[in-house]
Amino acid sequence: MPIKNVISEGKVPVKIYTDEIEPEAYQQLRNLAQLPFVHSHIAAMPDVHFGKGATVGSVIPCKGAIIPAAVGVDIGCGMNALRLSIKAQELPDNLRRVRAAIEAAIPVGFAMHKEDMARASTVRALSVGLQRVLDKHPKILKMQKKPYETWVRQLGTLGGGNHFIELCLDENDDVWIMLHSGSRGIGNTIGQYFIQLAQQDMGRHLHNLPDKDLAYFTEGAEHFDDYVEAVHWAQDYAMDNRREMMRLIVDALKKELPKFGVTKEAINCHHNYVSFEKHFGENVYITRKGAIRAGVDELGIIPGSMGAKSFIVRGKGNAESFCSCSHGAGRRMSRGKALREFNEADLAAQTVGVECRKDKGVLDEIPGAYKDIDNVMANQSDLVEVVHTLKQLVCVKG
Repeated sequence: MPIKNVISEGKVPVKIYTDEIEPEAYQQLRNLAQLPFVHSHIAAMPDVHFGKGATVGSVIPCKGAIIPAAVGVDIGCGMNALRLSIKAQELPDNLRRVRAAIEAAIPVGFAMHKEDMARASTVRALSVGLQRVLDKHPKILKMQKKPYETWVRQLGTLGGGNHFIELCLDENDDVWIMLHSGSRGIGNTIGQYFIQLAQQDMGRHLHNLPDKDLAYFTEGAEHFDDYVEAVHWAQDYAMDNRREMMRLIVDALKKELPKFGVTKEAINCHHNYVSFEKHFGENVYITRKGAIRAGVDELGIIPGSMGAKSFIVRGKGNAESFCSCSHGAGRRMSRGKALREFNEADLAAQTVGVECRKDKGVLDEIPGAYKDIDNVMANQSDLVEVVHTLKQLVCVKG
């Protein structure tokens, strides 16, 4: 489907790939469009919705500047998917033990491993980069309890909220592992620190912005290069966190399932991040806030909600979207509203056939709180093509 809505009230237009957008998100996009360094236009994906700092589902091209709050605090949050060499008929009828095995292997919520579980080479490489960041900004250390112990032991952990681990089947009855997580506590700390620093650096100019969360660093400014270094470290950490988690899940499942092999990793991609790319003739810093890169033939993962379909997709390299697509279904109501409107019986009804928690602790993640994933996919047929359609069998949440 083509662009469905355009906001033309700012310094640049906002091109939106859906008609379903709440007033708060619309205003956030208007605010972004007022910034003087935004290049060409802003693209809003079909899962667009109101977010903290900036609109979730937005793609923001900035010439010579980066907005830390637009990147957010879950820096590098993204997806990993892996196809296994077993078929549906090789799975046990009761998947409760499979879910239990995953939950035993992967700490969720605020929990972490009791000992270092990541590969030593991964820890060494990340340690060097983090030390460079901390040497320049030692205050980051004071913002997190036991920072060195925490970041190492959180490698290979899930977190909470909308993060998940799933066992899925595709249209060929092939079994997949799919997971969603980010840069954990250390990424959150780095994000908070630099958001506050950007606001401090802008000082008396902060009141000229339509929203203080749009405080930014410009190239050549005191802390611009420091933020770029720190955010790329956090993105690397998030990527390695998903990689380590996947390794631990595969090891755990081998004890519960018939012997299997691992086929080609589909993708390990960010959907909350910044990268340096060329679009419409200019080199720009692209912030994808709840969006994935969908360049020509690039594979991506678009998850639905608990109990809904998910998709492995191939990008079409659509220029108007800055070679991007949605990162999921997108929320249609806040967590608070979901808790008010739904109960545990609703959750059980909406997750029939999925081995997962069905208690109040995950009620805010009920499928009814999300947009219809089929509508989201229909609205981005110009951006991606579907390679595989996945249906959840097991879902683990924090």
